[in-house]
Amino acid sequence: MQKPITIRYLRKNNYFPYLFGVVFLSFSILIGISIGSVTVPMKEIIQIIGAAIFHFPLSDKIDAMNTNIVLDIRLPRVILAGLVGASLSIAGAAFQGLLRNPLADPYTLGVSSGASVGAVATLFFHLSIPFIGILTLPLMSIIGSFITIFSVLFFAKKIERSMKVETIILTGIIFSSFFSSFISLIIALTGDELRQIIGWLLGSVSMRGWSYVYIIIPFFLIGSILLLMNVKELNAMSLGEERAQHLGVNVEKRKLLILIAGSILTGAAVSVSGAIGFVGLVIPHLIRIIRGPNHKGLLPLSLLFGAGFLIIADLVSRTIIQPSELPIGVITALIGAPVFAWILMNSKRRRRG
Repeated sequence: MQKPITIRYLRKNNYFPYLFGVVFLSFSILIGISIGSVTVPMKEIIQIIGAAIFHFPLSDKIDAMNTNIVLDIRLPRVILAGLVGASLSIAGAAFQGLLRNPLADPYTLGVSSGASVGAVATLFFHLSIPFIGILTLPLMSIIGSFITIFSVLFFAKKIERSMKVETIILTGIIFSSFFSSFISLIIALTGDELRQIIGWLLGSVSMRGWSYVYIIIPFFLIGSILLLMNVKELNAMSLGEERAQHLGVNVEKRKLLILIAGSILTGAAVSVSGAIGFVGLVIPHLIRIIRGPNHKGLLPLSLLFGAGFLIIADLVSRTIIQPSELPIGVITALIGAPVFAWILMNSKRRRRG
């Protein structure tokens, strides 16, 4: 069956998807900052941000309240949502390529749940590691995600030596269910922290501020750079581990690096926003349909579109029932579940055709 003209054009044109991704992300950032209980004109937003970066004086016509709204409330929130969306999307794309299965993502593999346990335990026990202070939360979350992914692979190998992808995903779901029970136990034992923990678990970037942006940035950079350095190896491993070995890839070393990078990204994202599903599942899948399976384009495009998608989802979550807010995880599930069902139906139809 012949692919639609639009998809064929996007696959042939190397630069258009990137240009579209940058435009989509820029537009998402602008409307994410502009729309809210107080609407700030886009022209003012550009002037305010430009003045903050380049230190030139602002026009007297720009309201001081609008400046505070943009710089202290909406800009950090939008940047944080973008970083979380980018982290989950690029990690999901890497896991899908590594395990050769479109159902693999930080959520289905149990990595998000493991990271959640690390973060919830930090909040519940008021943990603070000396000398790193504010970075305790993401560090514990990343440790939780590391333990989970390696435990999933260890048990999957014990169950079936060949470690079929289906076995890994089922093991991930088992671990995810176990960790959900553990989190429920912590909630049952919680007193005053109950509201904070439940609010965090539902997924949100509300009232986080610049400190949370500073928390995620180093982990985002480390994880993304590690994955982007391994695009050729991901392409080789998506053909199968034996074939990758014949092509000269050190499979064990590269697999370990990719799993570590994906766990860093997931742990850091979960630590600042809670567990947000479907972003790492749907966005890479859509990009793969549009751009093809080559990770050289798939990873950076997943990063751009994942960031833009979560900014839009956050905008919807805080404006759809104003003055109240919906958890961002609710919006991603409402959008992501039907889209993923449509993707599965389409791929099945194409295989029949």
